Amino acid sequence: MTELESEALKIENQLCFPLYAASKTVVAKYRPILEKLDLTYTQYITMLVLREHTAMYLKDLGDMLFLDSGTLTPVVKKLEERGYLCRVREIKDERNVLVSLTKTGFALKEKAKFVPFEIMKCFNLSPDEAKTLYNLLYKIIN
Repeated sequence: MTELESEALKIENQLCFPLYAASKTVVAKYRPILEKLDLTYTQYITMLVLREHTAMYLKDLGDMLFLDSGTLTPVVKKLEERGYLCRVREIKDERNVLVSLTKTGFALKEKAKFVPFEIMKCFNLSPDEAKTLYNLLYKIIN
């Protein structure tokens, strides 16, 4: 193995590691903030998408959140139990499940408006740095 190959295999030279660690750090920062709303991070992002789209098929919701149905279904069920959303199976094809917000789900939006501002206080990023990071991350995702 060459020195270049050996250097390339060090963890500090892996792009995946700081992305992984940053993701865990960000989600951990959300935890105490979202506890005030009695939501997990995954429940929170699910509600964010549904607030924008009001109703959508479960598969499309999963695609937007990069979640498979095995992860998303329990999240949606829990939110339904709390009265935030409802699920309706399509009559023609019961595999298609339409998920939509209830009045209670819409009302949660007002209670959650503080979350983005609290999160930004957790990180030492200027608005320009945050925008650059956002753009770079979406460049990787896409």
